[in-house]
Amino acid sequence: MKKPFFKAEPVDASFFDSAPERLVGTFEIARPAADVWAELVSDSPLSWCRILGDGIEWTSDRPFGVGTTRTVKALKGLSELHEYYFRWEEGRQHSFYAIEGSAPLFKRFAEDYLVEPTGENSCRFTWTFAWEPTLMGKGPANKWILGTLIKDTREHFNAA
Repeated sequence: MKKPFFKAEPVDASFFDSAPERLVGTFEIARPAADVWAELVSDSPLSWCRILGDGIEWTSDRPFGVGTTRTVKALKGLSELHEYYFRWEEGRQHSFYAIEGSAPLFKRFAEDYLVEPTGENSCRFTWTFAWEPTLMGKGPANKWILGTLIKDTREHFNAA
């Protein structure tokens, strides 16, 4: 039986400042920015995040840019999210919003990835989550689940 999907509303970059709920992880990483960026856009991005064990699949061909799509399967198949990239600055920043999800938890949901060099062999990665929950999505669970992504990423990059 096919899963039902629940549509989410598109957003633009201003949503990262105006969203009712936000979570930001900032990581000081002792690796070149180009290396960190390459991991974030690899064929297995975020593979180190335990809740994403079901994988992330790019559903657009390379080279990636505005209009790129991907599917994220998480929580042992309980959650699936279809994403659309509305910002793509190669090597530096990309942002997406959820098109739809398999659970009615968000009216709007978006993520922003910003990788900035801080030296020849170091960078800062800022990962911002922004969302407007539905009635069902209200409460601490979303922030806790998204927080595991930040924790796992901090450990993966051995980041301060």
